[in-house]
Amino acid sequence: MYGFRVPFKAGAYDYQYDLSSSWQLDEKSVFVIAQVLGYTVSKFMGIKFVSELPPNRRAAAILCLIGFSELALFGFGAASRPWNVLFLFLNGLPLGMVFGLVLGFLEGRQTTELLAAGLCTSFILADGVMKSVGQTLIASFGEAWMPAAAGTLFVIPLLFFVWMLTQIPRPSQADESNRQVRTVMRRADRWHYLIKYAWGLSPIIIVYLLANIIRSIRGDFARELWTDLGVDPTDFAKRYTQSEVWVGLLVLVINGSCVLFRHNGRAYLSSLSICAVGIMLLLSACYLQTQKALDPMTFMVLVGLGLYMPYVAIHTTVLERFIALTREKGNLAYLMALVDSAGYLGYVVVLFVRKFVKFEGNILQFFIVGCFLAGTISLLSIGWSAIHYRSHFRNREIAGTSK
Repeated sequence: MYGFRVPFKAGAYDYQYDLSSSWQLDEKSVFVIAQVLGYTVSKFMGIKFVSELPPNRRAAAILCLIGFSELALFGFGAASRPWNVLFLFLNGLPLGMVFGLVLGFLEGRQTTELLAAGLCTSFILADGVMKSVGQTLIASFGEAWMPAAAGTLFVIPLLFFVWMLTQIPRPSQADESNRQVRTVMRRADRWHYLIKYAWGLSPIIIVYLLANIIRSIRGDFARELWTDLGVDPTDFAKRYTQSEVWVGLLVLVINGSCVLFRHNGRAYLSSLSICAVGIMLLLSACYLQTQKALDPMTFMVLVGLGLYMPYVAIHTTVLERFIALTREKGNLAYLMALVDSAGYLGYVVVLFVRKFVKFEGNILQFFIVGCFLAGTISLLSIGWSAIHYRSHFRNREIAGTSK
């Protein structure tokens, strides 16, 4: 899926949109905003679509959604300015639902953390690898047609790996006993769950929202961040992949280890600890960068690790074990669509603030200020979540019987 979403970000797109005598938008920001708007709308659509879709229709849905996004990339290549912006919106519109559909094949198992950590590692690696692919293809296809060309490269792998997803067996009885049976959720089910557990879900949503905002800035403006760090543009393709390989491998080991906890309460608290350690690592890396104590690669790896530890922990363990603790009817795809919709809506707001509110400094300085602010709020929210667990789950029979 990332082969159809990410490669365009490797382009420079140096055209300027003059909105007025004092307001200008660079083309790269316009493209990023357009795609993220489509992706955000997709996340909200996914709250209903992904949570209600029967398991036997997931594979066909994935292929249809990604196929639509590839057609939009061909439209992007063929259209002239400013109409090409519309096609990036259409490209993002279906893609926001894909992750939830894939996660539906993996949730509700005693091995879910390990499987989901592998899945998340794939998109961490893909974020860097696909920019490298895009950077390589620009010379042959130009910036306009490069995204469609990149997507075409991944059509056959897409078909093969979606077929592999369909071969995964259903959760066993032992899985369902430990993690709760996962079912489709209709509108009434979704509202019941949200209202009943709003106080426990709120701090998780806040941490995810902030992590997603900073992660998205780091991903969407990687080219500009590397530039501000003093890296030669000819090294970008290599740097994109190198930094994410280290982040992906470390996140896989750290978050995948939660599969060792059979007791849902212990796993939940351990995942919150992983979130807290990641945020402290993020804050430390930003402080050291302000002191000029880190080289560019070390800074980007440490920041990536600090962001992805909580971001992936919520994907793999926090919400998975939250459902297991509540023992309520539900599915992980719904909760992920819920937190994702909040996360990407927040990122859209930040993109507009960045462009329309004057900020003294370059994108790196904006990024570091955002990390300090988001990190502080996230640590407070993680503490809130731990207190909620102790007051609502720890002393309940439900926690004691969660193996």
